Amino acid sequence: MFDFLSSKKPKILVVGDFMVDHYIWCDCTRISPEAPVMVMKSQKEDKRLGGAGNVYANLKSLGAEVFALGLVGDDESGRFLKENLNAKLLVEKDRKTPLKSRVLSHSQQVLRLDDENDFDTKLEDEIIQEYKTIAKDYDAIVLSDYAKGILTSKVTKALIEHANTLNLPILIDPKGSDFSKYQNATLLTPNKKEAIQALSVEKIDNLEKALKKLKDDLNLAYSIITLSEEGIALFDEKLHIIPAKALEVYDVTGAGDSVIAMLAYALALKVDIVKACELANDAAAVVVAKVGSVSASLEEIKNLKKASFEDKIKSKEELVKLIQNQKVVFTNGCFDIMHYGHIKYLEKAKKLGDILVVGLNSDESVKRLKGNSRPINLEFQRACMLASMYFVDYVVIFNDDTPYELIEFLKPDVLVKGADYKGKEVVGSNLVKKVELIDFEDGFSTTNIINRIANDK
Repeated sequence: MFDFLSSKKPKILVVGDFMVDHYIWCDCTRISPEAPVMVMKSQKEDKRLGGAGNVYANLKSLGAEVFALGLVGDDESGRFLKENLNAKLLVEKDRKTPLKSRVLSHSQQVLRLDDENDFDTKLEDEIIQEYKTIAKDYDAIVLSDYAKGILTSKVTKALIEHANTLNLPILIDPKGSDFSKYQNATLLTPNKKEAIQALSVEKIDNLEKALKKLKDDLNLAYSIITLSEEGIALFDEKLHIIPAKALEVYDVTGAGDSVIAMLAYALALKVDIVKACELANDAAAVVVAKVGSVSASLEEIKNLKKASFEDKIKSKEELVKLIQNQKVVFTNGCFDIMHYGHIKYLEKAKKLGDILVVGLNSDESVKRLKGNSRPINLEFQRACMLASMYFVDYVVIFNDDTPYELIEFLKPDVLVKGADYKGKEVVGSNLVKKVELIDFEDGFSTTNIINRIANDK
């Protein structure tokens, strides 16, 4: 299945509310004397595609050819979207491009600030005309509705009608309590709370009955309700419960976007709907193990289904094909005797991008650097220990004394080293966009562990 999926590049059009997700990573230093609130010290910040843009990013990560159609304001966030999307973005006077700023401390979101002004667009006819001009060139359509006034009833109905005329699957992430404007779509992806609102009930006692009512009332090809950690409920001619993957939940932001992206990708390639839902569950499982609005690649989803973490150990030639179109973080080391300091260091490194690649010194390299008594553990054993950590995406072994040639080959975005490199030259710093120095946990080192064992004999 994955060989089939990865060999194709479906063309998918995403229409909807494109936003900017702004992340501010902080350390909490103390409680303010002025009020019972935390005093946060900003460490770094970054901007990512949000809203419909996250659906776009997920589709790109899967390997699809994606085009975006939407509206922006004449502002800094609008310009960010124009620079980072392959898109037709109409500029609407007086519209603020939605900007969602999230403040995080120790991987936990503590505050979100929204800068936007919701109103129904006055450019309905322009959106519909642009859509009708380009829709025929795509294999599937996604409408990502965040209730920011772009997918009005008039626009939504026109887009669905034209997709049906072209016999194209049209998938919708709905918002609000009135789903009537989504009538005749291929499928919707409401969560349980959204479905309860749309059905005007206090709770859903019978999933099959609820799904069938949505399907019949809206004339959908398939009826779906996402069930969070329980998976996906699907009704075509009968009820299917596709269970979620058991994986550590780190951040649920964007999980719904990954679901609809994978469903669109699969249906564009005419994959069976039940199989498409299974793949969508896998995509969500990958995403919730990350922080922030992020994407899942086919390779990550494939690895999720594999029994052995050893499959995360790659040659540099294999790896360079797997990390395209993602923000890649690279770090390196001997990692001879794994300890708590290593774990916290790598966990922090993972948060700096989409993919964490660890370059591992080979046994020969370690001997040259640290003497003939090292390494304690052989390179394959060390690689397996690293690969077993969920926040390490790939491990690649290199034989040189430094990772310079490996960094040059892989071209990562971010190079991570320990804070002890402050003021020193970092090998490969001239090859990457950014160098990040991470503080080590005090009191942990492989040398100290070896010395303590030797002294206890």
